[in-house]
Amino acid sequence: MKILVLGAGGVGGYFGGRLAEKGADVTFLVRPRRAEAIARDGLRIASRFGDARLEVRCLAQERVRPDYDVVVFTAKAYDLASALEAIAPAMQGRGHALPLLNGMAHLRVLDQRFGRERVLGGVAYIAATLAPDGEIRHLNDFHRIVYGPRVPGHQPVCDALAGALEGVKFDWEQREDVEQAMWDKWVLLATLAGVTCLMRASVGDIAATGSGEKLTLALLEECAGVARAEGFETPGPALASYRGMLTRKGSDFTASMLRDIEAGGPTEGAHILGEMLALARKHALAAPVLEMAATHLEAYAARREREARK
Repeated sequence: MKILVLGAGGVGGYFGGRLAEKGADVTFLVRPRRAEAIARDGLRIASRFGDARLEVRCLAQERVRPDYDVVVFTAKAYDLASALEAIAPAMQGRGHALPLLNGMAHLRVLDQRFGRERVLGGVAYIAATLAPDGEIRHLNDFHRIVYGPRVPGHQPVCDALAGALEGVKFDWEQREDVEQAMWDKWVLLATLAGVTCLMRASVGDIAATGSGEKLTLALLEECAGVARAEGFETPGPALASYRGMLTRKGSDFTASMLRDIEAGGPTEGAHILGEMLALARKHALAAPVLEMAATHLEAYAARREREARK
């Protein structure tokens, strides 16, 4: 199986690098500067599960050909339009896109561009970042991909991908109900991003306040209510786990979206919180904490845009 990975940052670089490490046929589609750095220094991973320095194949957008079975799609939601253009040549052949973005709205965009029959379901569980020196730094204790078919015709390529994943140095699972897994993560992430960005604080700092736990759990219930209304009820054990994770005293857990804000960069606020709020409104669900969190990210984006015009 031939795999093309869009980008070699925290997510694509980590999972694609681990695939290359075990000998899978992986190529990275990267910008020229990133390609030069990798050619010079290798693809470098720092992780408690083992460091790696790998020689990998990279190519630029103009050299992409329709030669791949799976195109792993790890762009940020705000880069979705340019990322679609980058992978389009690879999707002209037999390729299937495997998006590892958060939320669900990107599936609609990918389906419209390439057809639902060419777009698998997938979600990644990892905290990783691309350091200024080009090293991919794995920041937590889990590294997992869940993927699976969204239509029956996806099954052969999903099974072939399972073969490529055998022996890789991260956890993975193929699930028939992959969209449920995507929704489950969205519920967790929308709550985590919403509350840590709104409060500009970690889970532990929020839990140490008088009303932090109450507001966090209210946001979790609102997001779970949206999922339920859309036909993807969050399983009870998962909700119980989320409640514990999101209210743990002393925890330094935050969303990467908070790091984006603190760096003054763009965020996935519209994709993660704005889309969740839009669905709450569609179903006429009361979601006051979600509305506040989404509006906060919307205002942050408006301020960035205004200041950029000065």
